[in-house]
Amino acid sequence: MESESQPNTSPVAIGVNGWPGPRQPPPADGPPFEEETQGAASTPCKRLLVVDDEPAVRRILETRLRMAGYAVILAADGEEALSRFYREQPDLVVLDVMLPKLDGFGVCRQIRAESTVPVIIVSALDSSSEKVAGLELGADDYLPKPFAPRELEMRIAAVLRRHEAAAAPQPSVQPKARYQTGIIRAGHLVIDTNRRQVTCKGERLGLTYTEFSLLELLFREPGTVVPRATILEELWGYPPRKATNLRVVDVYVARLRNKLEPDPRNPELILTVRGTGYVSQGVTSVSPTDS
Repeated sequence: MESESQPNTSPVAIGVNGWPGPRQPPPADGPPFEEETQGAASTPCKRLLVVDDEPAVRRILETRLRMAGYAVILAADGEEALSRFYREQPDLVVLDVMLPKLDGFGVCRQIRAESTVPVIIVSALDSSSEKVAGLELGADDYLPKPFAPRELEMRIAAVLRRHEAAAAPQPSVQPKARYQTGIIRAGHLVIDTNRRQVTCKGERLGLTYTEFSLLELLFREPGTVVPRATILEELWGYPPRKATNLRVVDVYVARLRNKLEPDPRNPELILTVRGTGYVSQGVTSVSPTDS
């Protein structure tokens, strides 16, 4: 939320990348807007590492995220980001790409080599190739600048929900009864939705939580087209505000095909419906348990 306007104050200043800056600068010797955290969420305080080389961006994001109920750790370059990450053990990282000393892709690569902590990349680099590069390094989401702080807050909440669901005991992560449950056989695959496992010719495949959830969503009604917008909203927790938001779905489908299909360039199990979404095929049987 934003602080109420005071009499005789100047209008909201325009901050970096079009974000609204604070109405009055915080005192230099005290934490900004501490009194405004009273209405923050009562859930346990999550620790966020915010990495950006622009001081104004760091200040605005720190203020907004603290007001949303998060504890915020700041870093101004890639090396400081890794140092703070190892020392502070944050619950999520908000990571700019264009950083001094070590760019955001390098930071993401090192974090992913040893941790599953969620990473949201924010960058002025808005091309599809940059988004794909970030997601393929293991980022959980990619938000192009400029963006509204509220959108970042929404995506942080969605990513944290997914991450917590992945870490929860298995009985508590099966809330969607409409999904097909049991053993689904499709071509060379055996998909066990109860154990959240996939095997190919008897060999277990390593899928992330999100990858398996995507597979489960596509195969719950074989032959039915699942729109990309539906996938984004169900798995990532927010509706697409513009077409580029849907790119994350395409990247994850490509990752699934690379793991599941004998020839990912000529898929047999997950097909593209141009302009709409994806459809699964090849299911031969569905049973409650493996026999």
